[in-house]
Amino acid sequence: MTETIRLGVNIDHVATLRNARGGVHPDPLTVAKAAVAAGADGITIHLREDRRHIRDEDAERIRAWNGAPVNLEMAATDEMTEIACRLKPHAVCIVPEKREEITTEGGLDVVRHRATLTLIIARLNAAGIRVSLFIDPEPAQVRASAEVGAAVVELHTGAYAHDKPGELEHLAAAARLTAELGLECHAGHGLTFANVGPVAALKQVRELNIGHYLIGEALLTGLPAAIREMRRLMLQARVR
Repeated sequence: MTETIRLGVNIDHVATLRNARGGVHPDPLTVAKAAVAAGADGITIHLREDRRHIRDEDAERIRAWNGAPVNLEMAATDEMTEIACRLKPHAVCIVPEKREEITTEGGLDVVRHRATLTLIIARLNAAGIRVSLFIDPEPAQVRASAEVGAAVVELHTGAYAHDKPGELEHLAAAARLTAELGLECHAGHGLTFANVGPVAALKQVRELNIGHYLIGEALLTGLPAAIREMRRLMLQARVR
């Protein structure tokens, strides 16, 4: 039997559009509800330190709605850990964060930040929050993720999305190692209708988190249609 694969929809850039003009429209919570109605299995939001898109009140409202699992992306800081422990989302994904970057660039260096991450993950686990680490598909980073107490790794697919030679093989090897170490494997970053199939076909990958592309496609076809097509392509790749 082929195991299913979930789609998490990142709605950060709904907030980006709202913030460009101010006011309350488009409302991230309303879009989160529409995404789930269209077939999204969960909602991802990134509460950045500079609050450039999702804001604290967005995170609070979406968590209070509780209409789908919420995956809170965050930096490994005391402030964000305290917020996560208060909100208690279904899951937290710890990501690297730089103030000057446009979007998340590269994976978290778990090897280098092992001590800090061990403490933060322990706090989050104690609050009943499942922890994922957003990492590059490198064996050392996968092993370190298991050692610091993460339950999940999300493999950074950016290099694959930019057609770096051999990157699909790296993703496949990292996905196998993740499963061997008893961690759940997710993936995301830069995935589109054109390139999602080979990643979705990796049997160890249980969830894909996709945002910017779906919001962009929604301008052309509507969000429900974009989500349905992404799910169709994911499931089609899964049963091959």
